[in-house]
Amino acid sequence: MAQNKYEAGLARNAANYTPLSPLSFLRRAATVFPDNIAIIHGDQRTTYRDFYRRCRQLGSALERAGIGKGDTVAIMSPNAPAMLEAHYGVPMTGAVLNTLNVRLDAPTIAFTLDHGEAKVLLTDREFSPIVKEALAQATSKPLVIDIDDALAIGGDLIGDIDYEAFIATGDPEFSWSLPADEWDAISLNYTSGTTGNPKGVVYHHRGAYLLATGNTLAWNMPAHPVYLWTLPMFHCNGWCFTWSLSINVGTHVCLRRVEADAIFEAIEKHGVTHLCGAPIVMNMIASAAGDHPGFGRTIEIATAAAPPPAAVIGKMEESGFHVTHLYGLTETYGPAVVSEWHREWDELPLEERAAMKSRQGVPYQVLEDTMVADPETMAQVPSDGETMGEVFFRGNVVMKGYLKNPTATEEAFRGGWFHSGDLGVMHEDGYLELKDRSKDIIISGGENISTIEVENAIYGHPAVHEAAVVARPDEKWGETPCAFVALRPGQTVSEQEIIDFCRNRMAHFKAPKTVVFTDLPKTSTGKIQKFKLREMARDL
Repeated sequence: MAQNKYEAGLARNAANYTPLSPLSFLRRAATVFPDNIAIIHGDQRTTYRDFYRRCRQLGSALERAGIGKGDTVAIMSPNAPAMLEAHYGVPMTGAVLNTLNVRLDAPTIAFTLDHGEAKVLLTDREFSPIVKEALAQATSKPLVIDIDDALAIGGDLIGDIDYEAFIATGDPEFSWSLPADEWDAISLNYTSGTTGNPKGVVYHHRGAYLLATGNTLAWNMPAHPVYLWTLPMFHCNGWCFTWSLSINVGTHVCLRRVEADAIFEAIEKHGVTHLCGAPIVMNMIASAAGDHPGFGRTIEIATAAAPPPAAVIGKMEESGFHVTHLYGLTETYGPAVVSEWHREWDELPLEERAAMKSRQGVPYQVLEDTMVADPETMAQVPSDGETMGEVFFRGNVVMKGYLKNPTATEEAFRGGWFHSGDLGVMHEDGYLELKDRSKDIIISGGENISTIEVENAIYGHPAVHEAAVVARPDEKWGETPCAFVALRPGQTVSEQEIIDFCRNRMAHFKAPKTVVFTDLPKTSTGKIQKFKLREMARDL
């Protein structure tokens, strides 16, 4: 067979093919805008020239310490400069960055260090008590490097060397290389498992490059944004915004603690234009907005991690924030779906606009496709906004797989799609809307009840601050909705009032049969821990 004329003599080579990696974004930013401020941390200001230099020093120091391709470098840090430097310096050596969840317990951190086979651990002084305990339990014995951040509170230096002393051993002109293959791993992120050990999700350079680019496209980010780090950088590598900001040569405003007053102060002081956060962060901001003067401008906020109630979106927009709703999972590098806006929707009343925006939306420009289908037959459900199925992803921003877990990887990719475990519907206009996690759906008397639908109704009550709904075992119906509600300060509401409020807004069988007023347990990324609430509901 004759060779295709478009292949004959047209091989890829060093001149026409370069593996995709987000590392190239920083090199360009430092070359074109060396004097632009890359990082603000307290009184510290770091230019792109110095940011790139320090990342190269870190990479060089790690290489001189014996770190290379396939090795794991873990970091335990809040949103601080060393965390940003690790996102570039570690993969410059070919090694893989494992960002540790700073709110996990010692046994889970020990498991992560062992499972990922960490050879180096960078650790912020403030977390020394939990890290010291984890290291005592872990089998692996990594080189421990102390990050002695001036803004850290308490803690001890427990490492073998100080971070600044360590990177001083590196060459600021380190001649690093892009990966030989863009499929090479760049980072390792652990899912927040509610039962058993968490799974290690492996990202590759290509996916990180594309998702970082997709963030700027999906959010219509301009040149030189000022981005406030309210989202943990350890969560899906900060939804890849750790790399995105180098594309548009933006400024990272670090925030060690996510508190309402600190957020408003940073927005005003540094001219913040963009920030991200789970709905719990939006709720915190909306609740505190009345205590702070307006900014005289619109602040862009992107939210994901859990479906935001329409009522919360409405409150944010009334407070001067423009909300962009994103959706994704750890396995999709963070958000890969966006609730893309149509101009004609601007004419809708606020409540209707918020409801449209609360839909998860359509694929990022860099995600190939999503679908809603039967999880067993893989047959797509009708796009009628009512028929539920599992949400599936396909494309270049889906993980490589689960580290050392071929069985889970094979199951996740069965049928040529990534199985999210989320349940949703597809609307006629092609917009995805989540209804629940498959494990969270309530089956009452044979009828499916979406906990998200019930939660949205409860959030409409003016006295409600937070709400979560789970199944409670029932002898007659099998399961009934049980609502856990946190009220706004100074508010008093009865259980029956919440029940009646919901019954006036939905089919009566969907309304909660039980209401418990309490603080809601959450994960480190702001997700409500429904498994704990299910346990509480069973004991009622």
